Amino acid sequence: MTRRHGYALLSAIVTVIVALSAAIYIGAAADAGDSRGTLATGRPAPPGPAAPASVGAWVSTWSASPSGAEPGTVTDGMAGRSVRNVVHTDVGGTSARITLSNLYGRQPLAVTHASIALAWTGGPAAVAGTMRRLTFGGAVSVVIPAGRQAVGDAVPIAVPHDSDVLVTTYSPTPSGPVTHHRHARQISYAARGDRTEDTSGTAYTGQSPSWRYLAALDVLSEEAAGTVVALGDSITDGITSTEGADRRWTDVLAERLRRAAGSDDVPRYSVVNQGISDNRVLADGGPGRSADNPSALGRFDRDVLARTNVRAVVVDLGVNDILRDPGRADPDRITAGLRTLVRRAHAHGLKVVGATLMPFEGHRGYRADRERVRQAVNARIRSGTVYDAVVDFDEALRDPYDPRRLRPDYDSGDHLHPSDRGFARMAEVFDLTSLKGAAPARL
Repeated sequence: MTRRHGYALLSAIVTVIVALSAAIYIGAAADAGDSRGTLATGRPAPPGPAAPASVGAWVSTWSASPSGAEPGTVTDGMAGRSVRNVVHTDVGGTSARITLSNLYGRQPLAVTHASIALAWTGGPAAVAGTMRRLTFGGAVSVVIPAGRQAVGDAVPIAVPHDSDVLVTTYSPTPSGPVTHHRHARQISYAARGDRTEDTSGTAYTGQSPSWRYLAALDVLSEEAAGTVVALGDSITDGITSTEGADRRWTDVLAERLRRAAGSDDVPRYSVVNQGISDNRVLADGGPGRSADNPSALGRFDRDVLARTNVRAVVVDLGVNDILRDPGRADPDRITAGLRTLVRRAHAHGLKVVGATLMPFEGHRGYRADRERVRQAVNARIRSGTVYDAVVDFDEALRDPYDPRRLRPDYDSGDHLHPSDRGFARMAEVFDLTSLKGAAPARL
């Protein structure tokens, strides 16, 4: 065999290996119907084949719930601009795939080019040699109908745990309102023109405190066997945590689980944050259109069941039902809603850990009657009649000298949301072994 023929054979083998490594996934959240995007040709994207046999499991390493339509984007969306989202990984993997959402769009979203790369420290630049072009159903372009989402093909890329990843999309035409996660606590970027494979990042002069279009990042991982979903409001969203520092309580919990991996009774799980600021158990609502910020009951299928390889759910919800709906803030209605979430999780074999509601005296929404509702909800949660297991955030963060208030060093200053130290405390008191096992046959 000549050297030239040898190189040709080697090239062919590499091509086959890469092709087999990329599993095609075009899917949807359960509440959005058939969400297969369409290829640039206008043909429906074919459903992807099963993932190739490989070491590890597919898990979600990062996710954020679409919380509404971004203000100021109703007409043009992000037409003619590249959107570079910066997201932080929990666990690492050897391949990755993304989920893009056009949930709040009013017309099809055309993505003609997308990429993934590891982020260089402190900005939109990529680590040399890590840029990968993303495809959807084998094509570089995808059109996502309004109200739908699309899951990209798997791409081989070594993604370390506890690292930042750049996911970039380019949309040449107006798409209407941009689906975003409002309070990212992480700066992302935008650039004029198609700069999806720009590794320097110098063109990315636009900055945003939101994540746009991107809803999830999955990895093929040997570090985790499943995913834990944290379903919550602004406290889970980490709205008062230090921007860019990854100090939400879910970040600290993920680190604890990663360090304890392999220990007896501690499962090997990733953690994803599905918190939305101002979220409630029972009612929709939020700034902007009434369809923004759906209730936990309304978004459970999309934000919990649609995540990859989910094994357990942590629920920290109820305080906004007390603060935002004072006329209807009834402990029986709130706990009935929480029990409905648990039943729906159990129907899919998921274990549910629930949190007590933390104190908020001193906050502008505090009233004595609302405090009584909080105490009543907590009593039901502690009784063991709501969740499979309980994490007592109230007991961990309240002021021992005035239990209706947060302890001063755990208070961000608004008397409702924790400080970085408070978020860390929430994760520290979490019993990691409570996540082990499946849902009981009957609660």
